[in-house]
Amino acid sequence: MPRFRRLLLALSTLLPLVANAQSRTDCNVINSRILQQAVHYCVQLPPGYDAKESTHRRYPVLYFLHGLGQNEQTLFSTGGWSVIEDLRRQHKIADFLVVAPEGKRSFYINSPGNKLRYSDFFLQEFMAHIENKYRVRPGRSGRAITGVSMGGYGALRFAFAHPELFSAVSAQSAALITQTPQELSAAGRSGTPLGRVMGPAFGEPINVPHWQQNDIFLLARKNRLTLRSLAIYFNCGQQDDFGFEDGAAALHQQLQAKGVKHEYHLYPGDHSLTYFLVHMDEVMEFHSRIFGEQK
Repeated sequence: MPRFRRLLLALSTLLPLVANAQSRTDCNVINSRILQQAVHYCVQLPPGYDAKESTHRRYPVLYFLHGLGQNEQTLFSTGGWSVIEDLRRQHKIADFLVVAPEGKRSFYINSPGNKLRYSDFFLQEFMAHIENKYRVRPGRSGRAITGVSMGGYGALRFAFAHPELFSAVSAQSAALITQTPQELSAAGRSGTPLGRVMGPAFGEPINVPHWQQNDIFLLARKNRLTLRSLAIYFNCGQQDDFGFEDGAAALHQQLQAKGVKHEYHLYPGDHSLTYFLVHMDEVMEFHSRIFGEQK
């Protein structure tokens, strides 16, 4: 009996450590005044966030933008959770919050005519909501953004348009389009997959001034000097289903020509969840390193 009681005592002391050793996901909703609708989001809180001894601690935050056809839970329900947890267990990344908002088919921009002002919502409402509700390190040094596919485009656009808000940006298989608006409009009329998905966000036919306002390449050229203070990473598969590897290569060449430091990789692979998960560890390690340098 004494031995049994000692075993129970040992287990009772270990259980709180086990409970604190894993992240948890907090999914909630914000009622947006700008969008006039509810927007769902999920936040992965790092191990120890809820521990009493950590209540004074503030964490960096990484905003994650999902791809078209996905939602705010995709990162955590399809293997991303395991990737992040494994990296933490191996001490390859430090602790930071990962915040995934619902983006639907918005491309994370204001729509033509501002009927759907997603960019305004994200910048004016959502970030403030997250950074007031959770213990987030204040300012640019504790804030970064990433995304895949449509979300990769969104992450690059937010960061390139507002480099003063983010210390780092990354993207996997970002929807970087090298075609002209006229070519995209023609693709939409012919019913190609790319043409169909671009229409709701950029207009049917493509609204040229609106397209130019949100063009990653034009933003990179306009803000090339301020982008030098931004840590930049992006990758793409060599067999991307939408041909986004051409856009990634073009962005790499443009940044390189303008002297904007960045990390770019072209890997074997297509435009799939498998590809994203295989290289997600690089993305998380990149952001962890930059958060550490900015601390």
